[in-house]
Amino acid sequence: MALLRLILRDYRAAFIGVLVASVASAALGIGVIAFINQRLIETTANPLAAMPQFFGLILLLLAVSLVAQLGLTVLGHQFVFDLRSRLVKRIMDTDIERIDALGSAPLLASLSADIRNVTIAFVRLPELVQGTILTLASIGYLAWLSPQILVITAAWIGLTMAVGAWLVQRVYYHLRHVRDAEDALQQDYETVIGGRKELGLNRDRARQLFDSVYTENARRYRHHIIRSDTFHLSANNWANIMMLGAIGVVFFLANGLGWASTSVAATYALTILFLRTPMIQAIGALPTLINAQVAFDKLATLTLADYEPRFDTPAPIKREWKTIELRDVTFAYGHAEGDSGFGIGPINLTLRRGELVFLIGGNGSGKTTLARLLTGLYRPVSGEICIDDVPVRASDRAAYRRLFTAVFTDFHLFDRLLSVDGAPASQPFIDDWRARLGLTDKLDLDGARIRDTRLSQGQRKRVALMLALAESRDVLLLDEWAADQDPQFRRVFYRDLLPAFRERGHTVFAISHDDSYFEHADRLLEMRDGRLHELTGAMRERASRDAIAQLHDG
Repeated sequence: MALLRLILRDYRAAFIGVLVASVASAALGIGVIAFINQRLIETTANPLAAMPQFFGLILLLLAVSLVAQLGLTVLGHQFVFDLRSRLVKRIMDTDIERIDALGSAPLLASLSADIRNVTIAFVRLPELVQGTILTLASIGYLAWLSPQILVITAAWIGLTMAVGAWLVQRVYYHLRHVRDAEDALQQDYETVIGGRKELGLNRDRARQLFDSVYTENARRYRHHIIRSDTFHLSANNWANIMMLGAIGVVFFLANGLGWASTSVAATYALTILFLRTPMIQAIGALPTLINAQVAFDKLATLTLADYEPRFDTPAPIKREWKTIELRDVTFAYGHAEGDSGFGIGPINLTLRRGELVFLIGGNGSGKTTLARLLTGLYRPVSGEICIDDVPVRASDRAAYRRLFTAVFTDFHLFDRLLSVDGAPASQPFIDDWRARLGLTDKLDLDGARIRDTRLSQGQRKRVALMLALAESRDVLLLDEWAADQDPQFRRVFYRDLLPAFRERGHTVFAISHDDSYFEHADRLLEMRDGRLHELTGAMRERASRDAIAQLHDG
C-alpha cells in the first residue's frame, strides 16, 4: 500500500518506535490474560493477594497502550500536515498550463476530500496496528495452551477473515466510485456558487442544473456510499457474530470432545472476547485505509510537479535588456497529452524596452495565450524566446518571469501590497497611487494589507493594477484592463496613467479594443486565427477609426 510505503520511507524511525510500543502493549495484554488464567482461574487459594499485582498490570497496560496510540496519532497528524503542505507547494510549482488543463474542481477535491480521507485513515490506523499485533500475540499464547483447539479456532477465524476481506473489497470498489462522484459534485458546487446571479435570473436553467446535473451526481454518490456502508457494516457484524461463535466451538472442543480442560477453554474464551473488539476495530479501519489509498491514487493522477521544499527565488536578469523576442513560437492546448486543441503560431514578435504596445483581436484569436507565452507562464511547443538575441533556457524561465507583472482578465485580487522581493510596499507609494487610481476613499488599508476587497469590478481592477505596479517589474502586461472602467477613468488611464507607467520605467503590453486611444500606442498588433500581425499605415488608421470593423472584415 502506497500509504504505508510512504510512512516507512519518510517516518521510519518514529513508526518503528510506535510499533515497539504497540508490541509492548500487546505483550502486556496477553500477560494480563495469562495472569488471570494462572492466578485467578486455576488458583483458588488467597486470590486477594494477587489483586495488587493484577491492578499494577492493568495500570501499566493502560499507560503503554496510551503511549502507543498517542504516538501513532501524533505521527499521523504530522504526516497529514506534511502531505497537505506538499500538495499545496506542488500545485504552486506546477506549470500554469497543467493547472488550467486540470481545472479547479479536482484540485479543490484533493485538497479537501482526499486530505480528509487520509486524516481519517491515520486516526483509525492505531486500531489496525494494535488489532493486528494483539491478534498475532494472542495466537502465540493460545498455541501454547492447546495447539489442537488453535487449529480449529484458527480455521474458524480464517473463514471469518476471508469473508470479511471479500466484504472489504466491495467497500473498496464502491469507495472508488464515491470519490469520482465527489469530483462531479465539487464541480456542481462551483457552478451553483459561481453562476448564482445567472441562476437567480433564469429559474429554468436553475431547475435543469438541479434536476439533470446535480441530482444525478448526488444520486450516484448516494448509491455508492450506501453500498459502501452496507458492506462495511456487514463486515463488522459478520466478524462480531463469528467471534462469539468461536467461543461456542472452543467449549464444545474442550468439554464435548475432551481436548482440553475447562480452565483452558475459559482462557480461550477470555482471549477471544479480549480480541473481539480489537479485531472488529481493525476490520472497521480497513475501509478508511482503502479510502486513503483511493485518495493517493487520485493525487497521483494529477501529475503535478515534483515536491521541492524550497522556494527558489531566482536573481533577476541584471543587464539592461533592449529586446524580448519570440521567434517562430507555437503553442497548442493539450499537446502534452498528445491531443492538440486550439493553437497559435508560429509567432514572431520583438518587444523593445520602453515601448507601449497595444494588441487587438477577436474572441478566441489567441490574445491571452500569446500573453501567457510572452510572460513565460506557458512553455512554447516549438520556437524560442530570446532576450537581446540570447535564448531563454529552461533553467532561466523563473528569472525571465521576474521581468513581468500582469493584470489578466481573470485576475485574483490578493490582500497584500508587496514591493520588490516580497517586502511590504512603502507608504509613499501607497498614498501616491491610491490617489492616482481614485481609491483614496474606497480602499481600506492597514499598512500594506487590504482590509476589504469587496469592491466593484472596476475598482478591483484598479487595486490589482496597484498591486502590479508595487512589484516594480520591467514589463507591465494588461489584459483588457480598461474594459470595466467608466468612460471618465478610461480617459485618465490612457492619457495620464500610461505615460506615468513609462516614466516609472515600465514597458507596457496592453490588450485593448479602445480604438479611440490607439493613437497613444507606439505599435499596434493584431491576433487573428492564432497568427500575429502588426498594423501599420492605412491598416492602423482604419483600426483606430473602427477597431470592430477591422476585426470583422480583416
